Order: sequence, then structure tokens, then C-alpha cells
Amino acid sequence: MTLDTPVFCPMKAAEAVAGVARQHAIEVDSDARFPEATIRAARELGLLGLVSSEEVGGKGAGLDAAAHVVERLARECASSAMVMTMHYSGAFVIEEHGDETARRAVASGQHLSTLAFSESGSRSHFWAPTSSAKVEGDEVILDADKSWITSARHADAYVWSSRPANAEGMSTLWLVPRNTEGVEKSGGFNGIGLRGNDSAPVTAWGARIPMNQRLGEDGRGFDVMMGTVLPRFSIMIAAGSIGMAEAAVQATAEHAGGVKYAHLEQMTLAELPTIRAYVAKMKIRTDEARMLWEDAIRAVESGREDAMLRVLEVKASAAEAASAVLDTAMRVCGGQAFRKDVGVERRFRDARASMVMAPTTDQLYDFIGKAVCGLPLF
Repeated sequence: MTLDTPVFCPMKAAEAVAGVARQHAIEVDSDARFPEATIRAARELGLLGLVSSEEVGGKGAGLDAAAHVVERLARECASSAMVMTMHYSGAFVIEEHGDETARRAVASGQHLSTLAFSESGSRSHFWAPTSSAKVEGDEVILDADKSWITSARHADAYVWSSRPANAEGMSTLWLVPRNTEGVEKSGGFNGIGLRGNDSAPVTAWGARIPMNQRLGEDGRGFDVMMGTVLPRFSIMIAAGSIGMAEAAVQATAEHAGGVKYAHLEQMTLAELPTIRAYVAKMKIRTDEARMLWEDAIRAVESGREDAMLRVLEVKASAAEAASAVLDTAMRVCGGQAFRKDVGVERRFRDARASMVMAPTTDQLYDFIGKAVCGLPLF
């Protein structure tokens, strides 16, 4: 690096991309439109290659940087944050197990990734795929019925799970290009929240990919899911929840300080003790979730003994916090909150997704209870 080479700052780039997300958030939601402008900005500013190593041209950042980028974007557009969460989740796997060509594509920002784990047969038990992989020469033939894959029509390739081809084990992972013959996208996403995340069912019938597109060892997909994907995915999903909650706190406080009662000599909502108490509770709940989130990041990055417990806790905690905070925001902001342009009801809808996204909050409570009681998780 020369003295003239600017130092890359992830959060400076995230701030710029968040500005783009803010401009398009309303139509992304109302039109169920993929946040193309935001992802383009992320590509141009180096954020798609954030977690790729410097040796292949990436930024060499880790989970902490990726999670904070997601949190910042989530304050403006939860769909954009969801797309980036899935991209980073896939990018971490590709960086650890992909070939140099794939790693360089991600590092350069030319590759948008996503996970293709969820299936119609296994539903939220994403770690147990029912799809098949059959080896034929130097190729593998994939048959699958994947459900609700984020960025289904926009990701360049899917980090794809199947049953093992030949080995023992629960699963094997593959890198499957979106335009592979036999891979089809069907339907579209018309949900109540995260409407721009381009989630759609994806099927594969006789889809052929080279054997060298396998990510990790045959039969060891479960290990990659639990060791690489789950910790990062959970923390980044939690980042999205916390970002939405933080935005709701700010929007509610601004509303309470700006709305006045003319017949009470211009008293603002914020001058009412009950309103201030609601805002205080929102802030406390958000900060509690944020503190657990920051600790979970430290636990994972340092390899702490309690890292997996924190990973399980953080997604459940942040999802419940965001839901509660947005409930309160709707109450405090009253009729204004129901207007699309205010942005509270959009986040109210978006915040619900994390609770039912695998592993669901109820599954996490079971896992946490098992961990605390000293029982095996699986």
C-alpha cells in the first residue's frame, strides 16, 4: 500500500449504501422490488467482497464488520439487509471451501451469493436436506425442491445442500450457478414483510454441475452449516432485527417530540410521562439485544467456550426485541404509524420475519434449553 492508497472503511461504505437504501426503501416494499440500486452500490463500494480474503482481492474483513454493515442497512431497508445477510452467509462458505475462481468472483463484487438450504420436505429443519446428488463421471446430478430462497432470481450462484453423494453423513454442500440447466425458479414473493428479498421456490431436476463445485467434503455439509453458516447467519439476522428496532426508537422519539396538542397549549407527546416511558422501554429493549449481539460476535470471533450458546440466544433475543419494540412504536405513533410513508408499519411487518425464519424462535428456545440442561442439541 502506498501513501496515496485510501484505506477501506466498511462503515463509511455502509453509510453510503444505506443512503441509497433509504431512497428506495418505500418502493422496494410497496412494489415487492429487489433492491437493485442498493446492491449495485454495495458492489461498487466494495461491500460484496467484504469477507473475502485479501489474497484473492477481497477486503479481508470478518464477522464483526459484516454484521455491522447489515445492522446499518436494516435501519433503512430490511429487504436490503436480508439480501446482504444471505450473501455474506454464502460468501463465508465460498471463502473457506470454494475454488480460487469462485473466491475471486466474490472478492471482486461480481458474485452475489445466497443459501439454498430450506426444502419443502425438511421445512425449518434446514440441516436435514431430502434432495439428492448422484455422481456420474466428473459431474453430479442434483434433484431438489428448495423452498423460499432469498435472491432466487438475482444471486449468481446458490450455496446448495443435498444428501451426500457417496459418503456417510447428513448433507453435502455445492456451489450451483443460478443459470444451471434444470434449475428453475417458480412463483414470486408476495409476503407481508421483507417484500423485496426476491424469495422464491427453486427446483432442480437433473441439474448437472462439475464435481469440483463441491464445497467441503462429501457428507460434511452439516459440519459447515453448524460451524460456518449458523454462527454468522444468526448474528447477521440478529443485526437486521436490531437495526429495525434502532430505527423504530429514533422514529418514535422524533414523532413524540414533534407532534403537539394544540388545545393543550402546544404540549408535545414527549411531555407525557406515559409516552416517555414507552420510548424508554423501547430503548432499553433495543440496547439489551444489542449488548447480547456484540457479546455474541466477540464469543464467535474469539472461539469462546460459550459461543454456540450465544449464537442460539442472539437470534431469538433480537427477533423478540424487534417485534416488541415495533409493537410499541405502532402504539405511540398512533394513526401516523399506519401511513406507508412514515416507515413504522413497514418495519413492524419486516420485524416478524426473523421469528419464523429457520431456526425459528421456538426451535431456538428448545436448543437453548437443551444446552443449558446439558442435553445434546441433535
